[in-house]
Amino acid sequence: MQLVIISGRSGSGKSVALQALEDLGFYAIDNLPAMLLGSLVGELENGHSKRIAVSIDARNLPEALQRFPAMLEEFRQGTLHCQVVYLTSDARILLERYSHTRRRHPLTRYSDMTLAEAIDSEEQALSGIRDVADLVIDTTRLSVHELRARIAEQVAGHTAGRLTLTVESFGFKRGVPPDADIVFDARCLPNPYWDPTLRDSTGCDQVIIDFLEDYPIVAEMQTDILAWVQKWLPQYESSQRSYLTVAVGCTGGQHRSVYLAERIARALAAQQSRVRLRHRELGQQRLLDSTGD
Repeated sequence: MQLVIISGRSGSGKSVALQALEDLGFYAIDNLPAMLLGSLVGELENGHSKRIAVSIDARNLPEALQRFPAMLEEFRQGTLHCQVVYLTSDARILLERYSHTRRRHPLTRYSDMTLAEAIDSEEQALSGIRDVADLVIDTTRLSVHELRARIAEQVAGHTAGRLTLTVESFGFKRGVPPDADIVFDARCLPNPYWDPTLRDSTGCDQVIIDFLEDYPIVAEMQTDILAWVQKWLPQYESSQRSYLTVAVGCTGGQHRSVYLAERIARALAAQQSRVRLRHRELGQQRLLDSTGD
């Protein structure tokens, strides 16, 4: 039995995520009052449905949102496989989306808040849900199709009791990924960007690989990061985590972080059954098997 709870900022894609799950065979319920979750779980455990997806937003009563972490803990004491997915997006992007669609933010319908104030207030109201979320997805740069693919692969395709490991490269100049659990900083390494002939290449290209492999310090960092993850990964798995994202960042997210993420992910894929590799700034992601491909 599986229950997926979708929450997050209005305009970040909750409806798209819920529809994606519905298309995959989930019984979907939009804007469920949080206080009714207990009754729903009771029905689910009685076998009336095998897979249910619900969305919960900031229109709930404050006390219901405050009680959510405690309710979730109660649910997880049983046999129910429960996932909480939180969708977020940059506030500036949310402002643009509302401006383009000309829709009202849910929290502005019953108050004199400005749109910016409503977006900020909503994030605060949902902080309790975000703090206990199994998976945080930043939809700032995701298309509708990319979000649907993420939901299908990481949520609907998730196996209960197994940790889903993601290795992600990113650029600090665009901010740390909101879904990152562990962050390593590669900005101290030699930077190919300063060579004009290498600037347009990426860490997947042989010229960048050759450049970075000329410096022993790059190999040292790779070894240290991999050793740290390999040492502590069993502890994360034993703590019943569903998802773990290891992020490696450099300035632009194009050269050093991509190179390191590629090698770290391949090494981990040789030990883990499924490792997801994502290059945020390149807009690339793929699933690695035990062969590293």
